[in-house]
Amino acid sequence: MTTKKGIFIYSRQLEKFWYPPECPFETDRAGELKKLLDSMSLLTGGGRRVVRQEPAERRVLKKFHSPRYLHVLSRAAKGRWEPEAITMGIGTQDCPVFKDMYDYAVLAAGGTITAADEILAGAADVAFNPSGGFHHAQAEKAAGFCYINDVALACIVLAEAGVRVLYLDVDAHHADGVADAFYERRDVMTISFHEDPRVLFPGTGFVDEVGRGDGRGYCVNVPVPVGTYDEAYMTAFESVAMPLIGAYRPDVIVLQLGADGLAGDPLAHLQLSNNVYADVIEHLLSFHKPILATGGGGYNVENTVWAWALAWSVLSGAEGGQIISNADKGGLEKAGWERGLRDERPAVTEQQRQLVLPAIEAVIDAVRLRVFGIHGL
Repeated sequence: MTTKKGIFIYSRQLEKFWYPPECPFETDRAGELKKLLDSMSLLTGGGRRVVRQEPAERRVLKKFHSPRYLHVLSRAAKGRWEPEAITMGIGTQDCPVFKDMYDYAVLAAGGTITAADEILAGAADVAFNPSGGFHHAQAEKAAGFCYINDVALACIVLAEAGVRVLYLDVDAHHADGVADAFYERRDVMTISFHEDPRVLFPGTGFVDEVGRGDGRGYCVNVPVPVGTYDEAYMTAFESVAMPLIGAYRPDVIVLQLGADGLAGDPLAHLQLSNNVYADVIEHLLSFHKPILATGGGGYNVENTVWAWALAWSVLSGAEGGQIISNADKGGLEKAGWERGLRDERPAVTEQQRQLVLPAIEAVIDAVRLRVFGIHGL
């Protein structure tokens, strides 16, 4: 077992914040994950430790978000409505106004900034903030349950320290806020694997969105079709992400680990098992670079928590690789963790293969055509 300096970011303060009940975003996923990892003794020993997250400082938030947007957002959280709030996406169905939403967003973002600072200081080789990953927020607009874009901020903090950043996003939804933030830059390469934007929010992330100016070729989008399964997904990942990461040679990898690609997620239409997230992390670890991971989407809470527990165990060097049947989960307390965290891979029909594989191959070819030559591949 390889010993790494691994930090898990968490604060009990997070447990007092809740999105409205009609909103599918569950803030308690991080708390449930911590309980599960505590029960497995996976938060201490072997170089692992828990670090308390603190709210992100205003000066850091302003590295990406405008002062006006932060002002309007903070006032809305206190019930004080500014006229431009709705044009900033505040108060929509996806980004409802609720008590202390600003405090929650700033605290969640603070965990990701803490992770970046710990990596820059050499105090961590790997870090995981399950309460982060709000990749849809724009500089002056909330979107997709996201008010503060913690991952864009972390990439900025890292880039300002002079390191080359690779941002990889495996959420089922396109990482539009992060892609837009670095669309004309090459000190941060963004790679987003997501469901076909023709059928899923936010409707962006096509293969021809490759960056502009100095950033041309440094924004990479890999849209995968409805019904994509483990083998097809990893074919795309190994064919696109691995050679590009190798050519880019990042100093730090930022990984948004949204788990809404799992089979059975109510907001997406992919058919992945949690093995995909473990496989992706194992591939990333082969580059021997620090990894800052965050949460993200994932709207079946139990499956998401289970996937993130597996991800953390692999990331921190503790995973044993055994399989636990979906049928045996039945709630986190009843699940026998000693049997392993990995799901059984869902069966794939011949019809599914015939629909998915040609689409995956077409996407791979399109990305290679538009991006690989820029990087000498």
